[in-house]
Amino acid sequence: IYEQRSQMIETGQGIDWAFAEAVAFGSLLCEEIHVRLTGQDVERGTFSHRHAVVIDQETEERYYPLKHVLVNQKPEMFTISNSSLSEFGVLGFELGYSMENPNSVVLWEAQFGDFANEAQVIFDQFLSSGEAKWLRQTGLVALLPHGYDGQGPEHSSARLERFLQMCNDYPYEISTDPTRQLQECNWQVVNITTPANYFHVLRRQVHRDFRKPLIVMSPKNLLRHKDCKSDLSEFDDVHEPRFKRLLKDDSFHLDLEEGVRRLILCSGKVYYELDEERKNANSNDIAICRVEQICPFPYDLIQQELNRYPNAEIVWCQEEPMNMGAYNYVAPRLCTVMKYLGRGKMDDIKYVARPPSAATATGFYKVHVKEQTELVQKALQREPIPLPGN
Repeated sequence: IYEQRSQMIETGQGIDWAFAEAVAFGSLLCEEIHVRLTGQDVERGTFSHRHAVVIDQETEERYYPLKHVLVNQKPEMFTISNSSLSEFGVLGFELGYSMENPNSVVLWEAQFGDFANEAQVIFDQFLSSGEAKWLRQTGLVALLPHGYDGQGPEHSSARLERFLQMCNDYPYEISTDPTRQLQECNWQVVNITTPANYFHVLRRQVHRDFRKPLIVMSPKNLLRHKDCKSDLSEFDDVHEPRFKRLLKDDSFHLDLEEGVRRLILCSGKVYYELDEERKNANSNDIAICRVEQICPFPYDLIQQELNRYPNAEIVWCQEEPMNMGAYNYVAPRLCTVMKYLGRGKMDDIKYVARPPSAATATGFYKVHVKEQTELVQKALQREPIPLPGN
């Protein structure tokens, strides 16, 4: 693994998720910014991807590479520790630590995002509303593995909809100032799809003059996905902040693409499945854009994309059931942009995903594959997509 990472740096290509995180931590340490990460399996990483601690199998001696980024680096500058199975207790402690150390990057990672419900009291009573109640800011980062891979209802969903429901941004007014949006919002919710964007969103937490909690729907199968890679050149943030709230479709290069018949907006790993199916079906008249920062909603960038594809039907695609995921948060905000541009109203937003469900996901892998295949194929079908309920 470490040989592969060395090769990534030498070639400047193929940097994966785990290494992008390590580079983010290392770059912060080079700036003498304290980095602290706790959670139930963070040293290795639940999915055997992080390996922030190397253990000698014979002597059990432990070595922490990120404690040796600088010559004579203070060992406490980088702290990583596996915690007990007490999400409530550990997240509460890290919240307090982040408030007492605002110039540090403090992260808590759930083993699976589903397990964050054991800490729901901390999210509801303190993290989402602490600034409004007590004027106390925090830059705490919550990493919640999320994504539909067929692992069943207890290992698929970080309950994205709950975090979006607690967002306080107003859905019926277009904001054109992203910085002010962040300052006025109670927290940020992201569902990122590239290692470079993950690198930048972590660094952004401490490189501004205010603090906001960051909720990350972190990936599982994207950790080793062949297309989820970034080039080293994408990690430069010297000249400008490089976190991209929305990723455009690189298949189209003009400012005006009148021949595109459908614009699919999505978030998270479903993008890669949509893109693969689009290539297989040779659907060159469908554009796919990724909303990387869901809250605060990127009104300005959505507006640019709708103007870019003036003749396209507008589709929101997600893996989650209709009563979950980002749909109920995105729809009124997307509608606000559409009304402003004269592109229709709420009824004109097409929806592709699973139907409403009590459970987050099926417990049968074959059913999961069938559902996932059907929703991806529906999003890319030749016929216009029917409105919800039709």
